Amino acid sequence: MIRLSPGFAINHRFQFNSQKSNFFPAQIASRRRNFSRIGSESGDGVAFDAVAYESERLSLDAAAMEDMAETARKELESESESDPDSDPKAWKWIIRKKMWDLMEARNYSMNPRPVHHRIPNFVGASAAARKLAELEAFRMATVVKVNPDSPQKQIRFLTLSGDKKLLTPQPRLRTGFFSVLELSLLKPETINEACTSVGVAKYGRAIGLDEKIKVDLIVIGSVAVNPQTGARLGKGEGFAELEYGMLRYMGAIDDSTSVVTTVHDCQLVDDIPLEKLAIHDVPVDIICTPTRVIFTNTPIPKPQGIYWDKLSPEKLQQIRILRELKKRLEKKTGVKLPTGPSEKLPPTAERKRR
Repeated sequence: MIRLSPGFAINHRFQFNSQKSNFFPAQIASRRRNFSRIGSESGDGVAFDAVAYESERLSLDAAAMEDMAETARKELESESESDPDSDPKAWKWIIRKKMWDLMEARNYSMNPRPVHHRIPNFVGASAAARKLAELEAFRMATVVKVNPDSPQKQIRFLTLSGDKKLLTPQPRLRTGFFSVLELSLLKPETINEACTSVGVAKYGRAIGLDEKIKVDLIVIGSVAVNPQTGARLGKGEGFAELEYGMLRYMGAIDDSTSVVTTVHDCQLVDDIPLEKLAIHDVPVDIICTPTRVIFTNTPIPKPQGIYWDKLSPEKLQQIRILRELKKRLEKKTGVKLPTGPSEKLPPTAERKRR
């Protein structure tokens, strides 16, 4: 187990492309609408254009990354001079950045690289997935929710090939909400593709907030996790927490629904302070690494839904399904829900050109 706080140097070489963004917010919003249409046409009898879908997805990711690059660069430059206690999220970024640097420096990471600002793909991810598949919680599950990141691709494959329903979120919740995939609706030669973002859009059935579904197991990715407490850090965008909160709203999960993560052994840390965790942070019950399985017996309460007073206007504007849920709840209760403080959305990952 690694203590990151005292001094693994941050390597800025891997951090960001400082090129100024060529996209304006209105252009990005327009392209997101186009992306949504590309991803939904397959259900209308029109041939699904996988090349266009993937090209637009990567382009949007690159545009978002470039848009945040300058802000992120300034943040890194001023970080050493600032007081971490002045920003309630600063301590999380310190741990994340040191972990990303550690994994790159020691070559524990796998493509896509660099791993900064993403759930890092790691050496031994398939071995960790096999350990997860041996869990009773997985073997007994009928519906498994799995995050869409690279290190959990094998888990998505094992879920489908095990004839379980796979529930996976659409990329950054851009095109909607969740998609459901089932083995019975796939050909054997399409199972591998169905485990990718293109395959989810191509073969998945999009669901909405009114879907009646019971999720038996949740798998989420992590940047760092404490095996003693189950405290977890993601990549900083908050999607795992938002997805969890919306599933609580739907009645698809409850406190008894196990949350599992797969990580490299180096991602086990002992310096995630419980007292600094936010009410919406999702703890994990089980950790699977390439070498072991850890039951955390986490003392951390699980979130009960969406905490609107913590949700920034920027994040709300970014995710249509959240705006839909907020409008629905306000109409039902006749009460305007609060909005959290404004925030700088974190930078997205750099993807090397092929």
